[in-house]
Amino acid sequence: MSAVAHSMVLPHLFGRYALFDFVGKGGMAEIYLARETGQLGAIRRCVVKQILPNLASRPGFGEMLVHEAKLAARLSHANVVQVFDLGRADGRLYIAMEYVEGFDLNDLLKRCSRARVPLPFELAVHVVREALKGLEHAHRRTDDDGRPLGIVHRDVSPSNLLVSFEGEVKVCDFGIARANDTIARESSPHELGEVLKGKAGYMSPEHARGEEIDARADVFAIGIVLWELAMGRRMYKVDGAGATLLDLARRADVPELTAIDLPSPDRLRAIAARALASDRNARYASAAEMQRDLDDYAISAKLVSSPLRIGDWLAKTFGEEILARRRARERAAAALERGALVKVDAISPRHPPPASSSTGFGVDLSLPPSQPDLPVRGGSRRAVLAVVAILATMALAAVVIAMLARHL
Repeated sequence: MSAVAHSMVLPHLFGRYALFDFVGKGGMAEIYLARETGQLGAIRRCVVKQILPNLASRPGFGEMLVHEAKLAARLSHANVVQVFDLGRADGRLYIAMEYVEGFDLNDLLKRCSRARVPLPFELAVHVVREALKGLEHAHRRTDDDGRPLGIVHRDVSPSNLLVSFEGEVKVCDFGIARANDTIARESSPHELGEVLKGKAGYMSPEHARGEEIDARADVFAIGIVLWELAMGRRMYKVDGAGATLLDLARRADVPELTAIDLPSPDRLRAIAARALASDRNARYASAAEMQRDLDDYAISAKLVSSPLRIGDWLAKTFGEEILARRRARERAAAALERGALVKVDAISPRHPPPASSSTGFGVDLSLPPSQPDLPVRGGSRRAVLAVVAILATMALAAVVIAMLARHL
């Protein structure tokens, strides 16, 4: 995800969301952090992904995205980012999802590299184990009649693995990658390069060849993540011979884990080799199967980790500056929300603003936010009531003093 410049001035009201921080722009969407205020005044932070107009306008794309996002909204697991809403606002198609305060793994590794701070390997293994739990939940999800939904992520990569300051690990963007694949099949060479930027390096060979895929494609992708965390570099490297990342992914010439200074290296090599088998039938049959082997490896290698430990390390190493900056921007968004609502009420207090044009699914958040106190000359209604209460108390005290004076 590249944090490129954007034209929107922040904070900015977008439908029922107050956008307050620009995260970045990918091949499919611009991504913002946002606040949403519910009917009872409850505030929730979330992520809003505004689909790029040139993609949203494509015939059939919106329908594909809606279908896939509805499937993603069925996922409810501690290791999966929850999808809240899909709709249109201000002419833009968007997806709103759970906010995970922390970093994606790709960003975290870049920060580690710049700061020359290695990511402890026990924490790296913890991230992969937790991600496998989320993938397994998605792969096994069924509909209301018990039929498998056949959900495959299709884009498991460090950019889609989120690590929070609480030590949570969550897989994000279920439901988006299939629509991305649709774009890729219909794209010009330039557009294809944008869509596949960073993605081809984590594709299974069958996916790179355009074949039908199943859950084992996600196992291959998380196997690449494990390999790279162990080796400290990218698995596929484009050389000067003209081969692209997509070419390398189709061939699936996986280098062996060599000369690694890690506990029980032979056992780790065996796990990576099975996850990265070019023949899918020789691969782990499920994410759960790979997770069990990785759990056993972590126990035997004494790689002690926990959400508390990884969250503490993350917050102390990189968190303070980012959190302070984000909180300041969020306060600006809160002020914008309050100002906009007071202005609307002052003009027409009996007619609340119309509901957003967005159409929700999953958790329906289309109800308007709660209204603040109406503006009153000289202060809010609460302030006036407080002054009245003080004056009444003072009058009562005067009466009591007068009565006491008569008896003295």
